[in-house]
Amino acid sequence: MKAVIIDGYVDEPAVLGVPPYVSTYIRYAAGALMFNGIEVDYYTIDQIRDSDLWKAFNNYEYIIIISGTTVPGHYFRGTPISIKEIKNIFSLNKNPLRVLGGPITKGYTITGGKAAIELKKILENTVDFLVEGSIEKFLFDYPVSDNYSLKDFSDYDLIDLVSNLGAEILKKHPFYPDIIPEIEISKGCDRKEGFCSFCTEPMISGKYKERTLKSIITELNCISNVGVKNIRFGRSANFLAYGMTFNNFKPNSNIFEQLYSSIKNDFEIIHTDNANPFFIVDHEKEVRKILEIITKYNSSGDILSFGVETFDSKVSKANNIINDPKKALKAIEIVNEIGSVRDKNNIPKLLPGINILYGLLNEDDETYKINMETFDHILKKDLLLRRVNVRQVMAFPGTMLYNKGNKKINKKNFLKFKDYMKEFDKSMLEKVFPIGTKINNIIVEKQQGNISFGRPLGTYPILCGSNDKKNLYSKFNGIVVDHGSRSLTVIPENKKIFELSNQEISSIKGFSKKTANKIKFDMNIDFLDDDRIKTLKNLKLI
Repeated sequence: MKAVIIDGYVDEPAVLGVPPYVSTYIRYAAGALMFNGIEVDYYTIDQIRDSDLWKAFNNYEYIIIISGTTVPGHYFRGTPISIKEIKNIFSLNKNPLRVLGGPITKGYTITGGKAAIELKKILENTVDFLVEGSIEKFLFDYPVSDNYSLKDFSDYDLIDLVSNLGAEILKKHPFYPDIIPEIEISKGCDRKEGFCSFCTEPMISGKYKERTLKSIITELNCISNVGVKNIRFGRSANFLAYGMTFNNFKPNSNIFEQLYSSIKNDFEIIHTDNANPFFIVDHEKEVRKILEIITKYNSSGDILSFGVETFDSKVSKANNIINDPKKALKAIEIVNEIGSVRDKNNIPKLLPGINILYGLLNEDDETYKINMETFDHILKKDLLLRRVNVRQVMAFPGTMLYNKGNKKINKKNFLKFKDYMKEFDKSMLEKVFPIGTKINNIIVEKQQGNISFGRPLGTYPILCGSNDKKNLYSKFNGIVVDHGSRSLTVIPENKKIFELSNQEISSIKGFSKKTANKIKFDMNIDFLDDDRIKTLKNLKLI
């Protein structure tokens, strides 16, 4: 028997699955099928689009599409599947059993500010099984038993089994081995005060539970053995809480030391994602130890994403975010104290990231003002943030926000705030990646005229633009020469000033096109002022 898994990509509060990331769902589903002796093929939705494979799957016994975005995002290397595309694939391939799984089964939307739509009626005659529970549980049970459920969640005994088998599917990813599998250490949210008004984590993952350290390390060994050397502890609502269930519900620095020290030599990139800023402050002493361990073993450019959502206390209270702005700022300070140390390329080891949402309950004009004032304070205190994500909230069936109705945003205020953030982001990038910083292994992902855009692998990797045309998906090392609001301008390393093109020279901050033309025409730099000579020396161009 043969099955094909089609990766329509997922994006959740605790899972990234748009390339170069590979979600847990893909490996788990593949492992469940493999356990039952079923041969598994794997395609991304972009492969299907690019190669016109819409009718290519009629000879399989199973078609499994996995997808779902429950947070709005902007994607660079892939685009999540649409309802129209799901219908297209299923209607053009009617022979196999047609299965749909992932967070999309809780509702569909890819646009912030809009409520999700339920799929049962939309896909009524298109899909055979709409799996609202764990896709791997259904695929583990259905092929060998009539005793299956579409709503059951997996326990960790099953996940530990299928995740190890499913690591093999990574070899079939179109960007293998330059991919980042999401690593699950826990499910659900560790909070005791109820959940945020918009959060889908309780619906998708159920109650909070943790994997054993042994099972995580075993899976990581399987991933390393198939040739993938980049991982991200992304499948967790609060990474820093891991190990509490094995430590009387207290932060567990020992388990982090065991985890990181066990894998430090197996991976080139070891990154994280979500962390609760209030957990950091409430358990400061022990969390400081955890942060020191992460910073000791991780790869540079790592981020702890803080779900602050708003610095407006009344909005926080109405949406059950349990947000104290003072605690959020304190958490930012703590991570800066420990994680802002820089590597040999001048890149910080570990910094906070901030998520801000608009469209929440009790939001008003004052909310925008409070948020801007807080970001002004962060700049004035010379604190570093790796990135700030500003989004319009999505409301999904089953959440408080969906039931009460998300607030329509004030477009004028929202656009004004976005304009403010462009200036903030540029100022912050100048601090985080000063001119002369070296960015290694930039993968070219897009070409626009003679400009090549790419990113290194990692958590929310920084976009880099180079003024020379490079082959798509080739790699290069770049030196930072200027900053945008969300990107860096780089030149290739190990070049001298006269080896650069006119476009590359003029991309350096402080160098105009006229100056670049004169340098190239005269082949000398004697006419430059002291500041620009200093810049060239700092960049090792002379």
